[in-house]
Amino acid sequence: MTETQQIEYKSSWQDDYLKWICGFANAHGGRIYIGKDDSGKVVGIDNSKALMEELPNKIKNNLGITSEVNLLNEDGRDFIEIIVLPYTMPISLHGRYYYRSGNVKQELTGVALTEFLLKSSGNTWDEVIETRATIDDIDSESIKIYLRKANEAGRLPNVDGLSMPEILEKLRLMKNGQLKRAAIVLFGKDPCSFYPSSYVKIGKFADDDFTIHFQEMEDSNLILLLDSVIRQLDYKFLIRNISFVGLSRIETHEFPIIALREMLLNALIHRNYMGSHTQIRVYNNKLYVWNDGGLPDGITMSQLHHSHASHPRNSLLAQVCFLGGFIDAWGSGIKKIKDSCKLAGLSAPEMKEQEGGFIVTLYKDKYSKEQLVLLGLNERQIKAVLYVKEKGRITNSEYQELNAVSRRTAVRELGKLVSEYKYFNQIGKTGAGTYYEIRANET
Repeated sequence: MTETQQIEYKSSWQDDYLKWICGFANAHGGRIYIGKDDSGKVVGIDNSKALMEELPNKIKNNLGITSEVNLLNEDGRDFIEIIVLPYTMPISLHGRYYYRSGNVKQELTGVALTEFLLKSSGNTWDEVIETRATIDDIDSESIKIYLRKANEAGRLPNVDGLSMPEILEKLRLMKNGQLKRAAIVLFGKDPCSFYPSSYVKIGKFADDDFTIHFQEMEDSNLILLLDSVIRQLDYKFLIRNISFVGLSRIETHEFPIIALREMLLNALIHRNYMGSHTQIRVYNNKLYVWNDGGLPDGITMSQLHHSHASHPRNSLLAQVCFLGGFIDAWGSGIKKIKDSCKLAGLSAPEMKEQEGGFIVTLYKDKYSKEQLVLLGLNERQIKAVLYVKEKGRITNSEYQELNAVSRRTAVRELGKLVSEYKYFNQIGKTGAGTYYEIRANET
């Protein structure tokens, strides 16, 4: 058995491994085996009796917790199993906090430590009282916009006749006359005066990823940002495609507005407000939205692409946005982005953790080399798609010549482009005169 998120192997004991025990206790629990190598093979320990007496006391005296310590034997070799249970209260070692994430033990510092301690106390960052704020820091027009949308969604209990403080109390954004951080983020007149990175920066970049043509900054609360950022993208950064049906002029966006809105919502709700600002980069062939803060604990990248529970980093922000009809409560934002791209004839969006944050990228040209690599085409197939994009068609002989491969290889790889990847249509029966072209309904 190999090491996993909840299993660690050590060939011998060192007191430094108390950090691993601390990390397991602060995460989901786990087991440490002393006397096994990295592959899980028993190598044995000579001082098993002494360790069985020392380890329970070391764990209790240094961490303040108890763990089950078992002496086991395999093929005449002793090894020790330490079973660590998860703790709801934060556990520290000499004033430092550790956490088991994946197969790695990491020390929590700065913002990560703050989030961990808040979560351990049953709170999230946005639920903390903002002692610097008063009701005068709240924008009443933003609340009116929110209430109109909430009315349409039909999720908000009746608030007719309530004062602004009473509405905020009802939304749990205010407690005992004091505003919470979420209230400032959602409805504040100037959120950046409290949290300097609350703004969204939009830039138009050349494909070299360094040359910036122009940029804009949108600085407002979450409710107003949803419209102002989309409007800024539409008016200045994105091109509208023009077509005609009869005498009717049809305008379509480069990227579906539904996808852009969901990407922005996800970024603003799930971001780390003590980190860097939200960034939107627009290129000739792609657009991406990056927000500080990776995936919340408890959800993996794989789960993100399937039906999954909602794990908001800022649970109060998410709840108020749900009541207002801005989001659904079941983690469906990713599905909306993917579905709207598919409906618009675009490739599936790319999603990944990057530079301590989360990034969603939309691609305009699904036949770009970058996209073809992402979809798993090999180098020869990519050359063929780009060839057809330029020339309009390709034959088996041309594929052979282009890639210096046999006819059999060309047949197999062209067949995959037809049946598996669905990029090509085969015109004509197999044999002389057969050629391949871009599938019409895939453009």
